[in-house]
Amino acid sequence: MTDDIKPDETSIDESKIAPAPALPVLGIQPTISGDLPESEVERITSDLIGAFKTVYDPEIPVDIYELGLIYKVDLDDDRNLVIDMTLTAPGCPVAGEMPGWVENAARGVEGIQDVTVNMVFDPPWDATRMSEEAQVALNWW
Repeated sequence: MTDDIKPDETSIDESKIAPAPALPVLGIQPTISGDLPESEVERITSDLIGAFKTVYDPEIPVDIYELGLIYKVDLDDDRNLVIDMTLTAPGCPVAGEMPGWVENAARGVEGIQDVTVNMVFDPPWDATRMSEEAQVALNWW
């Protein structure tokens, strides 16, 4: 009897559906040099995300992690970090202070020995780097 069942007029031809636009990848994947245990890298990564989420641009009520301002994190075997980050605009009034805020937050992560924060502007930041949480907080829907 099931052979007699035919798709009704409301069935969807999936071949005609456009793919969803790619969402920005939010998160940090530390580049590591190799000898740290995976569980330790995962803990440090999680703790770093928590630390980054404590740093806010005073003009924007969203943390730098959700804004997508952290571009890259390198973690070496000696637990030294190199962080590449950006600002929402090169002329940001806290441009001179924010790298220090990020450095201090990262230094608070257990086991981190040293932190270097590099300010980069390539690629330039734009709103597509924000998480859905940040977009909701800023009413950018």
